Amino acid sequence: MTFYDREDELGALETAYKSPDHAFYVVYGRRRVGKTALLKEFCADRPHLYYLAAQEAENRQREKFVEQIADSFDERVPRIDGWDDAFEYLGEKLETEERVVVIDEFPYLIEENESLPSYIQAFVDEQLQHTDSMLVLCGSSVSVMESEVLGHESPLYGRRTGQIDLQPFSFQQAREVISYDIGDAIRSYSVTGGTPLYLTLFDYEQSLAENIQTHVLSPTAVLYNEPEFLLRTELRNPARYLSILEAVAMGHTTPNEISGATGIDSGPLSKYLQTLRQLRLLERTVPVTASKQKSKRSRYRVADEFLRFWFRFVEPNRSSIEEAPSLVFDGTIEPDLPRHVATTFEDVCTEAVWELIRRGEFDPYSAVGRWWYGEDEVDIVGLAPDDDRLLLAECKWTSNPVGHGLVDDLRTKAESVRWGPDDRTEQFALFSKSGFVDELADELDGTWSLFNLTDLEQLCNGR
Repeated sequence: MTFYDREDELGALETAYKSPDHAFYVVYGRRRVGKTALLKEFCADRPHLYYLAAQEAENRQREKFVEQIADSFDERVPRIDGWDDAFEYLGEKLETEERVVVIDEFPYLIEENESLPSYIQAFVDEQLQHTDSMLVLCGSSVSVMESEVLGHESPLYGRRTGQIDLQPFSFQQAREVISYDIGDAIRSYSVTGGTPLYLTLFDYEQSLAENIQTHVLSPTAVLYNEPEFLLRTELRNPARYLSILEAVAMGHTTPNEISGATGIDSGPLSKYLQTLRQLRLLERTVPVTASKQKSKRSRYRVADEFLRFWFRFVEPNRSSIEEAPSLVFDGTIEPDLPRHVATTFEDVCTEAVWELIRRGEFDPYSAVGRWWYGEDEVDIVGLAPDDDRLLLAECKWTSNPVGHGLVDDLRTKAESVRWGPDDRTEQFALFSKSGFVDELADELDGTWSLFNLTDLEQLCNGR
C-alpha cells in the first residue's frame, strides 16, 4: 500500500532518532488513523525491533516480547520470569547494538498488568538513557495513553522526549489520495473523511456512486460494519453509544435534543457524551466567541466524516440495504447527499482560511470557528483580539451562483456578533461551489474576498 504524507511526523521522528542521546517517543491517536503505518515507514530503513501487543494473557504477551528481542539480535530465547527481567534483557542488548524499539498497542499490556509503566520507567532511567537507541510506545486507546503514559500521575511522566498525537488527514492532505476533480473530491471526503484506511479503499478510477455502493453499502464490504466494530472494540455495551452517534449525525446536536432523540436522561447522557469525546468520536463545540469552559451553548458533532455519513445514511437503512443497496443510494442517499456535503464544505473552507492566513493573504487571526446565537449563525468567524479585527465568512454548497442576497445577509449577521469594540475592523469572505453572479466581485470593496472551487483547488495545490 502506498504511504501518503506524514512528512512532519516522519521529520519529528527522524530528528529524535538522530539526536546524540536516547529518545523516548509516545505516538497515539484513535483507531485507523495510520499510527502503525507511520511507525513501519519510519523503521523501514533502520535497525528496529517492532512488537505488536495483543489482547491475551500476560505470560504470553511477555513471552512474545522476549522472543521478538531475541529474534532481533539473532539470539536464542532466554528464560525470563517477569517484565523487569524482560526489559533488563532488552537494555543489555541495546548496550551493544542501537535499535528503534516500538511497542505497538501498549494499552493491551497495561490491561493485563497495570505496573508496566513502572517497569518501563526503570528501563528508561537505568538503561535506555545510557544508549543511543529510541523507544516508541504506541496506542489507540487515547484515554489510556493520556493517563497511563502522558499523565501527571504516570510513572513515565516527564520521561518522554517527544510525542505525536496523530490526527486524520485534513482535506488538503487527503487531496493527494483523492484523484477526483475538486468538486467530487470534496464529496468523496465527506464520505471517507481523513482516515487513511477509508481513503485508500476507494478506487478513484470509479465514480463516487460506485465507490459508495461497493465499499460502504455492500454487506460484505469492510466499511459496512466498521462503526460497530470500532465501538465494540472500545466498549462492552455499545448500544446507547450507537444511538447517540446516530442522533447527532441526524442533526440533534444539543444535549437536550440528544436526550429527546435517544430517551437517555441528562445525567447518564453526560457520561456517555464524555466517553465518546474521549474516544474522539464526538466533538463538543461552542461559538468561537465563547469560552469552552464556561459556555452553556454547546453543540455536539460526529468527529469523523465517515461515521457521520454511516450513521446518517447506512444505519437507519440497514434492512433496505440488505435487499436493494442501489435503490437506497438512488432514492435516499443521492438526493440528500448535498446537505451532508455542505457541512464538510464548511470544514474545507475553514482549512482554506487557515491556509490563507499562513500565506499572508489574509490578516492573522488567533481563533477561527463557527458562531451562533439564537437563530443567527455564521459558518466561519475569525477573531484577532490584538487588532480588534473580525472575519466573517459563509460557505455555500448550492447549485446556483451566490449573489447580493448572501452579501446583505452576512452584513446583517455581523451586527449580531457581539465581540470587540464598536469601531472594530470587519473583513468578509464568501466560498461558493457554483461561483458568483456576474459583477458581484466588482461591486464589493476590498474588505470582501470571494472563492470558488478553482480557488480552493489552487490553495490545496500550494499555488
